[in-house]
Amino acid sequence: MRVLVTGAAGRIGSALCEDLLRRGDEVVGLSRSPEKARAAQPRVTWHAWEPTLERPAAAAFEGVDGVVNLVGERINQRWSAAAKRKIVDSRGLGTHNLVGAIAGLAEKPGVLISQSAVGYYGDRGDEVLDESSAPGTGFDSEVCIEWERAAQGVEAAGVRLAITRTGQVMQAGGGMLGELLLPFRLGLGGPLAGGRQWVPWVHLADELGILTWALDTDAVSGVVNATAPNPVTNKEWSKALGRVLGRPAVLPIPGVAIELKFGREFGRVAQGGQRVVPKRTEELGYQFRFREIDGALRDLVG
Repeated sequence: MRVLVTGAAGRIGSALCEDLLRRGDEVVGLSRSPEKARAAQPRVTWHAWEPTLERPAAAAFEGVDGVVNLVGERINQRWSAAAKRKIVDSRGLGTHNLVGAIAGLAEKPGVLISQSAVGYYGDRGDEVLDESSAPGTGFDSEVCIEWERAAQGVEAAGVRLAITRTGQVMQAGGGMLGELLLPFRLGLGGPLAGGRQWVPWVHLADELGILTWALDTDAVSGVVNATAPNPVTNKEWSKALGRVLGRPAVLPIPGVAIELKFGREFGRVAQGGQRVVPKRTEELGYQFRFREIDGALRDLVG
């Protein structure tokens, strides 16, 4: 296949590009800084794109069979008014511009895989959530609703659409695991704010696996959750990481520490969670490589 990836220079995007290249696909990447991106990944064909200002150039879609849309300003930051505007626009407006470009092509790709997030469901305590669950409330839910709505416009152009609601991607070099790995290695880790909140985790290999499976499988359309089948509480996650590292994991992290670092609004969201299961993902046939948190963490850092 020839696959176009937005957000291709990001944490998940760069890993996806490597995965696609490894299996023999051609990859086109869109980036605000294509020269910088080309230096990091020279085997990707790069095109410049400012997501909130313009549609991608038609030349970027030449010969493209499928598109994976991972564009988006990072969530884990202080939610100032300006930051919230960037978070919303990079996803909603960026995806709207991408869809507009696809709709205007004479030769359209067959599929768009568009990223979303489990923030769609909001913090619902111990309620088990699957793809049929209603959206939650709050800024994180609103962002995902707008993000998904923008992607849905591609279906009117006759393009198959799959939306992946992704959880906490476990990767040693970034994300939740990457940020907490050092303190846990030093024996300074422990549960966050009591640890009762659910962690909808997914190993990076399965995140990439779900994206490529959705690209390849015509039966995959609509929403699929990109989360492992067995979510755990933050306390269980902390104990599992401690076991894998052979270190104690009993020092609690107070919620106020997160609020001091990220501000009150995002700090409160970071102390919540979602008990999400990939019901439809499994029904459509995806086979998870890592179903249990111990095995996933052992593979990544053990």
